[in-house]
Formats: sequence, C-alpha cells, structure tokens
Amino acid sequence: MSVESVVLWLFAALVAWLAYRFFLERRVRRLPYVAPALRHWNDDAPPAVAPAHRICLIGDLGAVSTDGHDPVLNLLRTWLVEAGAQGTVVLLGDNVYPVGLPPAGHPQREAAERRLDIQLDVLREFSGRVVFLSGNHDWNKGRSDGYEYLRAQEAYVREKLPGVQYLPANGCPGPVALPLANGLVLLVLNTQWWVQRGPRPLGPAHGCTATNPKQPFEQLRALLAQYHNQRIVVAGHHPMYSNAVHGGKFTVKQHVFPLTAAHKRAYVPLPGIGSLFPMYRRVVGAAEDMAYPPYRRMRRRLLQVLREAPGAVYAAGHDHNLQYFLRRGVHYLISGAGSKTSFVQPGGRAAFVHEHKGFFTLDYYAGGQLWLHTWQPADATGTRAAPVFSCPLSVEPITPEPAPAGSAG
Repeated sequence: MSVESVVLWLFAALVAWLAYRFFLERRVRRLPYVAPALRHWNDDAPPAVAPAHRICLIGDLGAVSTDGHDPVLNLLRTWLVEAGAQGTVVLLGDNVYPVGLPPAGHPQREAAERRLDIQLDVLREFSGRVVFLSGNHDWNKGRSDGYEYLRAQEAYVREKLPGVQYLPANGCPGPVALPLANGLVLLVLNTQWWVQRGPRPLGPAHGCTATNPKQPFEQLRALLAQYHNQRIVVAGHHPMYSNAVHGGKFTVKQHVFPLTAAHKRAYVPLPGIGSLFPMYRRVVGAAEDMAYPPYRRMRRRLLQVLREAPGAVYAAGHDHNLQYFLRRGVHYLISGAGSKTSFVQPGGRAAFVHEHKGFFTLDYYAGGQLWLHTWQPADATGTRAAPVFSCPLSVEPITPEPAPAGSAG
C-alpha cells in the first residue's frame, strides 16, 4: 500500500470517527443526565414542613439580557419571593462579561454598568441575604490589572446595594464564615486569587487574614473543624470537578473548527490539526482551566481539605451548565448557567449534568436534612420548568477510593 493510500485511509478513518462522535453528541446535547444510582430520584420527597433556610446558588450572570425579559433573572425573582427573609442568594462570580467593570471612560463601561444594574434591581427588594463572589472575568479575565477591576466592581455593588456582602472583601483569598441558620454555615473563598496574574491583596495591610498563599487552606481546615457538627456549604468560583470545557471536555466542533474559540464564526475546518488546541487545554491548560498549574495546585490543596469534611457542599460556577458530583463523601456543584450554556459531557464521575440555563438551590431543614433542587426557566416570564433533578445531600461518609498516581482525584 502506498503512502498516499495510507494517508487517505487514516483521513477517512478520522472523518468517520468524528462523524460518529458528532452523532453521539447530538443525541445527548441539552438533555439531563442522571447517573444510574440516582435514576429513581423522583421517588423521594423532602420533608413536608417549610425549610428553615434556603440558598440559591447562581453563577455567571454576566451576560444577562438587560431588556427585562431575561428568563433566568425572572426565574430568580420567583425564587426570591418564595424564599423571603429565610433565604440567601449567592452569586458565584463572573458577574459582568467580558472583563468585569472597566474604569470610567472605558468604551465597555456603560454596558457593564447596565449588566450589574439589572441584577441589583432584581435583588433590591429581597428581604434575605445577598452574597457576591468574584470570578476570573470580574478580574479583567485574570490580566495583570485585574485587581483594579475587582475593586471597582466591589465598590459599585456596595454603593448601589448597601446591604450586599461582597466576599471576601477587598479581593482577599478568604475564607469568610457566614452562619445562615441554626446548624447551617456558608464559607466563602476567592478562588481567583490563586490563579490571578499581577497584584493580589495579602496580609493585614489589605484587610486579609492570610499572610501567605497556603494559610487560607489552613484557615478553611480550622473552620471546617469548628463547624463539623453543622451543615457546611463552601462557595468559590472555580469548580473542583467538571465534565465541561474547563475540565478538559470538548465537542467535535471544537476539534474540527478550533478557530471558533477565538471567533464564533471562524468555521475553518482543521481536522486532526485542530485537536491540538483541545489537547493543549486538557494537558497544559489556559489560565481558566483545571490543567493550568496554579489552578491545579489550588485544586489539589482545596480537595485535601474538603475531604476531611464528609457531607460538606462545595459550590462553584465557571462552566456554563449544571453539574453535580459526589466524591469521597463531599458534594460538588457547578451552577454556572446564569446567562450562558455550553457543552457538558454526560457520564464519567458525574451524578447529574444538564446543558441548560438555570441554577441550583439548597433547602435546609431544622432536622439537618439538606436538599438539592434544579431551577430552570420554562419561558422568559419566570415560570419554573418541571424539575429535572433533586435529591437529599447525605452526611454519611463514604470510604475513600484510591486516587490515580499523581492525581488530585
């Protein structure tokens, strides 16, 4: 067989494989996936009494519509009315796309203010607690001047909505503890701090409790021990597990048309060669990916601490979908579908995934039960679609499974 024949055969095999992968993807895109062990989730029901406290976890609202017809914001209004004073809404970062709140006079400043204002208007009449976190986009996508952008956004939010808690304050790494109800506590981390380039606040001069990059993990460990007999929710922007792009999962389109990552209309077919870009992001990582060395180190240390608190919940945004993982007794959530959606791969370690706009909520009951629910819009008016998943989050520890050599789990 000639070299040309071999090359043609390999190219045809590649095209066939990509076509098969594309067919499989089209079958599952935007459909909820539930792991086999939880397929009967609808058989259980939460307690018949009202929750003692409710938490809304919603991330990546930075691209919401500002015309009053945004489906997720209107759905959030519905949840806020239901929760009332016994509720806490946690915005998990990436509050303004694409670069946070630019300086006054910047050509994107006016649009950024509108994006923030529409969110603050929804939250203004809420009688419960509002907690803002920051994400990589709020720090000017991690660029060296990102700290200035973060401080500007924090000041703007506090001025427009004085009752809000923007945490950790001043861009510090945290953690910050917020008791929400008897037996329920929220711990907040600024995960962007560990992957940020340029100036980052540290030490008492900036109002930070930590004086070195490792100390926040020690402080988190101490807080988990302090509240060990309570239900604990830890919030940060970056996920610890993900079946989506930041976890190294890519679509066939991203393999064949890699230039669409830079421009959504750049449909230049590069089969084979195009796979180098997803491979790079999976192995080496862009600054927002789990493979990126600072992110990888932060994740490894945080997982080591969280695994000491079976039953705890870690909630993040960052990937634009809904995901739930149960790993070594700890519950990991991604609720980053506030204004965008992106591909999420079913199966693997995930207990539940869905490529759909919406958010997760947690209902806490006086007896100690904590229930996870999905909230997704049925239309632009705020009508809630039929739930596609809910379950109680167990506090029972799970026997640790051996992690692969060199892996954080």
